[in-house]
Amino acid sequence: MNNIKRYLVTSALPYANGPIHIGHLAGVYVPSDIYTRYLRMKGLDVISVCGSDEHGVPITLKARKEGVTPQEIVDRYHELNKKAFADFGIAFDIYSRTSGKVHYETASEFFRKLYDDGEFTEKTSEQYYDEEAGCFLADRYIMGTCPHCGNENAYGDQCEKCGTSLSPNDLINPHSTVSGSKPVLRETLHWYLPLDKYEPWLKKWILEDHKEWKANVYGQCKSWLDQGLHPRAVSRDLDWGVPVPVEGANGKVLYVWFDAPIGYISATKELTPDWEKYWKDEETKMVHFIGKDNIVFHCIIFPSMLKAEGSFILPENVPANEFLNLENDKISTSRNWAVWLHEYLEDFPGKQDVLRYALCASAPETKDNDFTWKDFQARNNNELVAILGNFVNRTLILTGNYYEGKIPEPGTTTPGDDAVLKEIGKIKDNVETSLESYRFREALKEAMNLARLGNKYLADEEPWKVVKTDPERVKTIMNVALQITANLTIICEPFLPFSMEKLRGWININELDWNKAGSTVLLPAGHVINKPGLLFEKIEDEEITRQTEKLLATKKANDTAGSKATPSKDPITFDDFSKIDIRTATILEAEKVPKTTKLLKLKIDTGIDVRTIVSGIAEYYEPADIIGRQISIVANLEPRKIKGIDSQGMILMAEDRDGKLVMVTPAQNVGNGSMIK
Repeated sequence: MNNIKRYLVTSALPYANGPIHIGHLAGVYVPSDIYTRYLRMKGLDVISVCGSDEHGVPITLKARKEGVTPQEIVDRYHELNKKAFADFGIAFDIYSRTSGKVHYETASEFFRKLYDDGEFTEKTSEQYYDEEAGCFLADRYIMGTCPHCGNENAYGDQCEKCGTSLSPNDLINPHSTVSGSKPVLRETLHWYLPLDKYEPWLKKWILEDHKEWKANVYGQCKSWLDQGLHPRAVSRDLDWGVPVPVEGANGKVLYVWFDAPIGYISATKELTPDWEKYWKDEETKMVHFIGKDNIVFHCIIFPSMLKAEGSFILPENVPANEFLNLENDKISTSRNWAVWLHEYLEDFPGKQDVLRYALCASAPETKDNDFTWKDFQARNNNELVAILGNFVNRTLILTGNYYEGKIPEPGTTTPGDDAVLKEIGKIKDNVETSLESYRFREALKEAMNLARLGNKYLADEEPWKVVKTDPERVKTIMNVALQITANLTIICEPFLPFSMEKLRGWININELDWNKAGSTVLLPAGHVINKPGLLFEKIEDEEITRQTEKLLATKKANDTAGSKATPSKDPITFDDFSKIDIRTATILEAEKVPKTTKLLKLKIDTGIDVRTIVSGIAEYYEPADIIGRQISIVANLEPRKIKGIDSQGMILMAEDRDGKLVMVTPAQNVGNGSMIK
């Protein structure tokens, strides 16, 4: 994109039904903030918008569970998260909310424009209705058994065990989460966005024009497009949300996937009367920061909405990250398995940058990654303290001791000095290249290389020894070290803003111009610096033990809560049971299904034939580890197509208290095809 005049940076709107945790931070908000700070330091016109997504079904579920109104839920978490973001240094220009007046007006106008232009199709369909509660059920209000992996707690829109997208009609034995009763099908009218109409345009726009997008983003988009797009409802039968602004739509609201991304537009409207130049000028570059679970919404659905409306620009890039796990376990709000931002800020006051650093250094940019408290401690003690803090401390202490805090006049530089000074500019360029390519882990590593350069330079030159024999030479050495220090305050600013602000105070400068990074005269001779302190402090084992014990207590509570077995299902007749053909089989081949994280494609010998089964067990088993394993299968299950693969059967799995799936295998090897009775 040429002739960029301004930038619009959006960050995924978090649901206002719970606190922000480290998974959110690593996936979306830390990289978004680093990028925004970098652009601001370059003097560019940039705004960063975010806010609470307040109309999701999870919010109404939580409100029902707590016996309060949805408004009380969103008010609580909006304020909690807004404060936590600010205290953590996430510098949004606005943190708005989708329950506000401006958003209601904006979302209604957007819908009405598409409605008046004939972009929607109207369709009457049968949807599940809870007769006991007297309401239609949104997908997340329906649970049942997943037809793909047998998970009995699959939602009406997705099975969180195998990751397969579902519709409520796919579920086996569906029941309402509102009343627990079995829902019935009733006719209801809704409006649909015909995504299939935009499929040819999307294929060109994404697959041809945006091949530079991250592999995970491009790959997921291609997978959706290859399978073919279908019309998607933009309305729902609910009483919480933006009302559908047409006659005859009583009791219907905008579906949250349609409503939420419009929140970026309404937030910009709230921020500035000049909002249109950020949304309707082709010389604006829009970048969406999201997690991988939002790729389809931001790369396919929202662009289709913008294209249909006709006057808005499209995102130039969507650098989505994968998921962050915690101590080798999936972060889970429902299980309280998370490090919550507001609690971290209470437990580690003044250490915002330590978490920012740890999350960026292990960001799940290309694959899921893991956060552990031991790694967090090591990042702080072995890198921030021992490398960055050590260099800064030595440089400033020596300057105070030798020159009473005045920057010394350098003498003639050696080839070694010149090489070090030249390297500052190279590092700055490397950081910039990485940031422009959304490779934030790489950018942080390059920024830390500047501190490594400084440490090596001091170790090689040994000014504490040379000062006894050649004090003039030491003036040059210390001047070089001080120029490195000054450059650190600029180059590390996007990653470590609190620490770099402190360091600028010590060296008595206010310079925050990215374009001046690489300069070797940021601190002129005679400039006086202040007395320094410690830039970072060691984190002791006791602090980490407290955090790990907190997690152990959570795990124990989850085990206790989950110790009670799931109630048995309704009785069935012996004739019903006898229809199920359960047999032993052996896995011959196993491989991951491309562009999925949870599915394995298995070739198995059933003793009757050799067939393929797709199973959602990739989180729990490596393909190489299960080849030759004898398993139990439902052999007469009707075949289903999963990710374009014909799956002929289902593996029997047991689910432990943590939700982990374990293969049900015979106690000893028996012939393939042996019937299990």
